[in-house]
Amino acid sequence: MEYPEIDKYSSLESPIHNFDPRTKIITFTLLIFSSVFVEDIRFAALALIAAFILLIISKLPFKFIFNHVKWVSLFILPFLIIMPFTVDGDVLVNISYITVTHEGITYGFLITVRAFTAILLVFTMLGTMRFDTTIKALHMLKIPNPLVQMLMFTYRYIFVFLDEFQRMWTAMTSKGFKPGLNISSISKIGKSVGMLVVKSYERAQRVYQAMLSKGYTGNPNTIVKFNIKTRDYLITFLIISFAVV
Repeated sequence: MEYPEIDKYSSLESPIHNFDPRTKIITFTLLIFSSVFVEDIRFAALALIAAFILLIISKLPFKFIFNHVKWVSLFILPFLIIMPFTVDGDVLVNISYITVTHEGITYGFLITVRAFTAILLVFTMLGTMRFDTTIKALHMLKIPNPLVQMLMFTYRYIFVFLDEFQRMWTAMTSKGFKPGLNISSISKIGKSVGMLVVKSYERAQRVYQAMLSKGYTGNPNTIVKFNIKTRDYLITFLIISFAVV
């Protein structure tokens, strides 16, 4: 089973791709934080438009972004439904025990817009860099090394574990297992997850020993060399200025 990796289109040519990885991480992070803390729906919408513009400039395929965002949307869209019924304010609709408020609708849209803005910015940032380049940039920005290493191994091996679980699931279904909400099904799924955890631990030990035997020191090493250019400073100034405003 193939999984869409976040750096699949990192080899494309665009101003965002050519942006120095270190300054890209700093500027996009500032822009993300400035967007998620906006309290006015108008400025939130402006930030969302800016995120779309950066996505267009990056030349990343919209289908690629949509395939990632659609799953995250399952956790965001419920806020758009729940907030109008839970936030106090001016009542727009009152039917029995159901009350819809103007502030609830506004706040629901605000959360949704801010969330999608952050997601688009994150995918634009990570999708325009090779993952090993991102790891090296984080290391050079003095992010704690254990955190960087955990991020690297989590990303690289999550697909391995998904494949492992897929094989286990295929074996279970081939033997007549049918998922359901009964105790038997939940018990079998729990045992499968437990077995996956044990296999993951054993694999981690083997990988660690293999890496030590090959000279692993805990520091990310790549052949990529970073070089900040004048255009990088210009892009940084423009993005940070927009974030501040």
